[in-house]
Amino acid sequence: MTDELATRSGASLADVLERVLDKGIVIVGDISVNVVDVELLTLRVRLFVASAQTAQEMGMDWWTDDPFFSPGRRELAPERPPQP
Repeated sequence: MTDELATRSGASLADVLERVLDKGIVIVGDISVNVVDVELLTLRVRLFVASAQTAQEMGMDWWTDDPFFSPGRRELAPERPPQP
């Protein structure tokens, strides 16, 4: 019985993950810390989860020009002047 349940939950988790990566999901949240009506800290969180292919289709392909994510493009990246 437990093996069947684990198999079903694993399959449903895989289905959910496949749908999220295929369509994408956006998670938005704001956290604010106030003391006596004085705002001390505000954190704004914007998280987009999708496959690389889905992100590229939506126009989000920042990693293609980033030398850290594209090792073959490191030669094309402009050299930074030495810091004083």
